Amino acid sequence: MKFQHRRAARTVTLLALLCSLPAFAQTVHANAGSGPSASLPDDPGYLYRQQNLQQQTAPAAADTSGVIQGVVTDAHGGLVPTASVTLEQKGRSALRETTTDSAGHFAFANVGPGTYTVLISAPELKTFLSPPIVLSAGQHFELPETALPVVASTSVTVSANSVEVAEEELHREEQQRIVGILPNFFTSFIYDAAPLNAKQKFKLTSRALIDPTAFIAVAITAGIEQSRDTFPGWGNSDAASYGKRYAAGYGDELLTRMFTYALFPSVLHQDPRYFYLGPTNKMKTRIWHAVSSGIITRGDNGRTQPNSSYVLGTAAAGALSSVYHPASDSAGYLAGLNVGVGLGGKAVQALIREFVWPRFTTHVPDYAKGKTAPDAAKNP
Repeated sequence: MKFQHRRAARTVTLLALLCSLPAFAQTVHANAGSGPSASLPDDPGYLYRQQNLQQQTAPAAADTSGVIQGVVTDAHGGLVPTASVTLEQKGRSALRETTTDSAGHFAFANVGPGTYTVLISAPELKTFLSPPIVLSAGQHFELPETALPVVASTSVTVSANSVEVAEEELHREEQQRIVGILPNFFTSFIYDAAPLNAKQKFKLTSRALIDPTAFIAVAITAGIEQSRDTFPGWGNSDAASYGKRYAAGYGDELLTRMFTYALFPSVLHQDPRYFYLGPTNKMKTRIWHAVSSGIITRGDNGRTQPNSSYVLGTAAAGALSSVYHPASDSAGYLAGLNVGVGLGGKAVQALIREFVWPRFTTHVPDYAKGKTAPDAAKNP
């Protein structure tokens, strides 16, 4: 009887255990789902699919790279293959280099935003340096067709930069003289000449001021003023009055040239030179180019700008000259007189620079022929 009771108890216990197995399995499965290995399913490709899905749904990064490209030709319009092209950036010369293809084309891809210049050189052709190129993110910049003039027996290394090119051109300009005597320093017969920096502008101006012809011109002017009794407060009967006129005349020349050709052009980033247009351009274009040079000039960035340097420079020089001129002549009067006479004189002088002096100016390079007009073949 006792044995039967024990057997019945074991049977009940076994049945209870069997009944609890499904609940235990569900608990184990639930705990497994919340454990550390829950993110690793049985499917071995699950992780790869999840990564690929994240890549597809992630926002694409913005493409900020740009392109600078162009075509290089010679002065006659012929394509120039294998020309050396260097991409430069301020403080990082020779950033990248390439050569033109058989069609004269070059391109720099994947260029980040910034300000760049392009230096192009080829054997027996003049080196070209582009104006600053301000490239924005993703921009495709097309450099205008670049025509390289022929240069005889001149070699230029690809490492040359804008300052070096400008220095070489400046050295040539300092040797230019009309019939070998009168200076013609401020005429650039290279229409696309490299811009001058501030040091070079002061250097060229100082060179003109210490030239013997400057002192001779002032002496002649002082003599004319003496004979006409200009500025009567100084008198006109002795050497002292002539000396005052001479000193004032050279002072006027010094102030006017320094302000209009060096100081204001350096501050306002404008080029003080006259850029010869040349005979391949139409007559009316050349006349307007010369006459307007007093009010329109070229900036150091290569763009046309109002000639603020000349207007402000002549006004400032005239106003300051009242300090050493007779008291009856006010600063305002001399400033206005200087601007009016300066603009008129500059227009006449520019016409002579364009149409007369080129025939008589020495030490002009053979390749310096001004600007080649697009329709030069139709307008010989």
